[in-house]
Amino acid sequence: MQPTRQLWATIALAGLLGLLAVIAARPVLLLGSALLGAWIVTQQYHFLRTLRTTVDRLEVQQTPVRSGIQTDDSIPVTLAATLAKPSSLSIEIEAGLPTAAVAETHPSVTIDPGETDGSHTATISWPVAGHHQFDTPTVTVENDFFRETIQIGTAPSVTVEPREPRAIHVGEGGDRLATAYGEHDGGRHGSGIEPAELREYIPGDTMDRIDWKATARLSSPHVREYEAETDRRTLLLIDQRRDLMTGEPGETKLEYLREVALAIMGSARRLGDPVGLLGVGDAGITTHIEPTTTPVTYNRIKHELLTLEPTTGEQDPTTTQPHSSSLHSPERRHSSVKNTTADARMKLEAITASGVDGTFASTLRPFYAARKSYQTRIESEPLYGAVRTAIQQRNSQQLTIICTDDSNPGELREAVTAARKNGNTVMVLLAPTVLYESGGLADIERAYDRYVEFEAFRRDLAQLNRVTALEVGPKDRLSSVLSARRPRGKPA
Repeated sequence: MQPTRQLWATIALAGLLGLLAVIAARPVLLLGSALLGAWIVTQQYHFLRTLRTTVDRLEVQQTPVRSGIQTDDSIPVTLAATLAKPSSLSIEIEAGLPTAAVAETHPSVTIDPGETDGSHTATISWPVAGHHQFDTPTVTVENDFFRETIQIGTAPSVTVEPREPRAIHVGEGGDRLATAYGEHDGGRHGSGIEPAELREYIPGDTMDRIDWKATARLSSPHVREYEAETDRRTLLLIDQRRDLMTGEPGETKLEYLREVALAIMGSARRLGDPVGLLGVGDAGITTHIEPTTTPVTYNRIKHELLTLEPTTGEQDPTTTQPHSSSLHSPERRHSSVKNTTADARMKLEAITASGVDGTFASTLRPFYAARKSYQTRIESEPLYGAVRTAIQQRNSQQLTIICTDDSNPGELREAVTAARKNGNTVMVLLAPTVLYESGGLADIERAYDRYVEFEAFRRDLAQLNRVTALEVGPKDRLSSVLSARRPRGKPA
């Protein structure tokens, strides 16, 4: 509770009367000072009693028209207050807008003494994606002498999703993918519940697996196979380095890849597949969520994807805060690396020291020196390092989906090679730079030539065993590029 200016003036008058009573030796003035003090205490008691009654009768609500919108959309937010009975106090209410909300006028409501309600609707925009929680409205209650500030009312939330890019193309060489992202079947037979195929009995099959109806019909023992129930473990690896900023606002590489990643995560959720997330920035791993099937994990991954922003390349790797510290353990990282190049160099040094064949050693030395330089360069790249670390920690097989672009083909090729080790399957979602650059279609024939180079790289990846490589980009820009395709054998 805070005093108003008028109360401070009254307190100052009481103090002045007390001082004059002492100086002038006038007991009457001292009595006046005491009476003012008693009056102030009475007013304070009356204010507190009225405040308690007013708060009990006050209902405050702040209500957005929708709870889900896209970035930069504007929606009306209404702040309304109602009193069951009029009060002698003045009431002023301020809305508890989230920090990320932008409003031309901040919603506020004033209920004067004797009034019972008030409302104010303001248009609010949301430039930042994410889950935004309102604060409880701030209510200031006062009379001529006292003021009190408390928080009363509802605190709704608004989920702001990134604005979806234009029609998204996912496919190969300009052909759109026919199936939904992430859909799959069991891919193996066993003791599930969906019939798969009928085959002849072989020694070792148990009696309970024989299909007696088919056996009677075909006059020989047959066994019915069933589609085995399977949970496909999926790891979404999202490249959020600054190269992924390429593109118009709302239509960058990262935003297109994010939409596809969200669709894959939604598909995994419907199928009950365990899914995880690995974010890679310019300085290394930014986010790591282990694949599980819990609703908390699905919601957490969705939140991380919605709030994902490209990194700048300026942060210190030690400042990243992955959700799994084991990824950054020096001991684990050291023990998991196979130093085949280092071993070769040691053997080479041993040959040189022995003097058995100096010419042979001299011939090999430049090759191993070059291999060392190449290995150091690749292993220092964030995408390759993240893939290798994540894969080497896993004994079970999984599908790794790498969402990136074509800006560093050498690193990506090595990352894909590392990801498919131990029998793992890899899907690469590639954003062709030529489809995102501002003004990249000014020279349409040059753009087509660059797309052909990209397509050759994509096919090179797709030819690897257990690897699928798909392009992701704006459908209209891809159509424009493909329109420049020249018939084979005809001059430009």
